[in-house]
Amino acid sequence: MGKITIQGILYDDKSSFLKGPALAPPLIREAYHSNSANYWAEDGSYIHPDLFDDAGDHTIKDYFDISEITSKQLREGNPMITLGGDHSITFPVIQAFHATYGLIDILHIDAHGDLYENFEGDPYSHACPFFNIMKDGLVKNLYQVGIRTLNDTQRTNAEKFGVKINEMKDFESFKMPKFKNPLYLSLDLDALDPAYAPGVSHHEPGGLSTRQVIDIIQKIDAPIVGADIVEYNPTRDINDMTAMVTAKLFKEIAAKML
Repeated sequence: MGKITIQGILYDDKSSFLKGPALAPPLIREAYHSNSANYWAEDGSYIHPDLFDDAGDHTIKDYFDISEITSKQLREGNPMITLGGDHSITFPVIQAFHATYGLIDILHIDAHGDLYENFEGDPYSHACPFFNIMKDGLVKNLYQVGIRTLNDTQRTNAEKFGVKINEMKDFESFKMPKFKNPLYLSLDLDALDPAYAPGVSHHEPGGLSTRQVIDIIQKIDAPIVGADIVEYNPTRDINDMTAMVTAKLFKEIAAKML
């Protein structure tokens, strides 16, 4: 059985509202190892620590160092899970995946489309990664689910780039896409309703339940070459509740990678 690489990106410089996601990666690991749970995924996979090649947590000085760090880890040839960090990290991470795999598909689970060309003067804000990804032609298909904050600007950009969006108000109609390219999963924890994951910077009511996110992951029918879990903000968490949700989703993603 091959390994899964893990890397932590200690970065939230491009968070627009609150800082805190830079603290997340070691706390996600701690929750994964918590004695209050175990290492088993729901499909019976034993997601034990020896399964992972842990590349550690990286303090980032320059934003695009994230791409170089990711490229170095991808040379091992393993699927990789990146622990963020705010959602801005996804753009440089995808730069590295594109250099390795060529055109890929992305399944993006989030409350927000993150399709701004520029947000509060920063073109690399955590509100902009998918605009940059699509503008640079790094992916073949971008599918978004859980979205519930689209404005005119983001709708226009989604249409411009052919982004396929299942808004939260239409979630009952969601069907898993047929992925034809290597798949990357980007999971922003604020996709979940704040009742399930209070430890995020942006509380956006009316979101997915933990069960619904697990079901989405389990129904993916394609090889996952990479994934990120972003926007966990420990400063907003309650009794490590969101940390444990994150660890649960981490195990389910790893099981699907296997």
